Amino acid sequence: MDFRDTPEQAKWRQEVREFLRTEWPKVRAEVEAEFGTENEELEPGFGRGGELMRRWRKKLAEKGWIAPAWPKEYGGLGLGVMEQFIMNEEFAEARVPQVGGMGVSMVGPTLIIHGTEEQKREHLPRILRGEVQWCQGYSEPGAGSDLASLQTRAVRDGDEWVINGQKIWTSGAHQADWMFMLARTDPDAPKHRGITYFLVDMKTPGITVRPLVNMAGLHNFNEVFFEDVRVPHKNVVGEVNRGWYVGTTTLDFERSSIGNAVGQRQAIEQYLEYAKSNGLAIPEPLRFEWADRWIEAAVAKMLSYRVVSLQAQGRVPNYEASMAKLYNSELSQRIARTAMKMFGLWGQV
Repeated sequence: MDFRDTPEQAKWRQEVREFLRTEWPKVRAEVEAEFGTENEELEPGFGRGGELMRRWRKKLAEKGWIAPAWPKEYGGLGLGVMEQFIMNEEFAEARVPQVGGMGVSMVGPTLIIHGTEEQKREHLPRILRGEVQWCQGYSEPGAGSDLASLQTRAVRDGDEWVINGQKIWTSGAHQADWMFMLARTDPDAPKHRGITYFLVDMKTPGITVRPLVNMAGLHNFNEVFFEDVRVPHKNVVGEVNRGWYVGTTTLDFERSSIGNAVGQRQAIEQYLEYAKSNGLAIPEPLRFEWADRWIEAAVAKMLSYRVVSLQAQGRVPNYEASMAKLYNSELSQRIARTAMKMFGLWGQV
């Protein structure tokens, strides 16, 4: 990979950087002036944090920057993969949130590749306007890392499919309007076949969402139960019984982000700056450990660069994207453990 920007890419990077430098503080200031700064609720969709995201989405939508790599006919700018990557990198470096959630990062790109024209016209503009939130129905109690073992069933009944089963660890299901999900439609086929990709309206009768609250008292994950849930056949994405391959396309989009890698480095910087500003002594063994974490954060960035370089060549990063995802997940734990060693019991706060 050539790490240097082309003249056009350098100009685009500077445009993004200048926009974030000037416009994000303006939007924050407007919301703070109207709603105040105390008792801030940052969860998307609620309180001052929700209003901040709504106004920021409007600002980005005016420039076509919510999904700039999408085709122009669906509200994007038709930019290349590398331009999208540069934008993601600059947003992460500036600690500015992107908008659109799973609709923009996962199901939208999947529909562009595998969806029917009717599905694209129905869902893509609404995603860009921020009218719907999406969640992902993949994991099940007996099918997590081995996702192809999923047992949620969908049976054809005329122009509808009847779905029964359970999903778990469903992020944001309690707030979502729609779900993209995998269900088994041929129980006799090899496990990676006989799976179909569905779009499901969360208001459909028979869907029950049960919260999963973590040890910190936070609610993001959920269990979702399906009892005779009827889904129109027009909501099947791609071919029936070939949904595994559609679903892996979604994961390729999810796992090619530079944001996590940049966030790892920023977390290290934040911990070390806090220690420095508070006069916290860092013994030599711990300094070496932080040096390891710093190097590992640079490796995470290189893995992201590897993914985007493949995408820029028109290739699909499969194991490369999975490597980046796994590496980032484990690195975040190592960084937290090193921080706990430095802060001791205060680290629990």
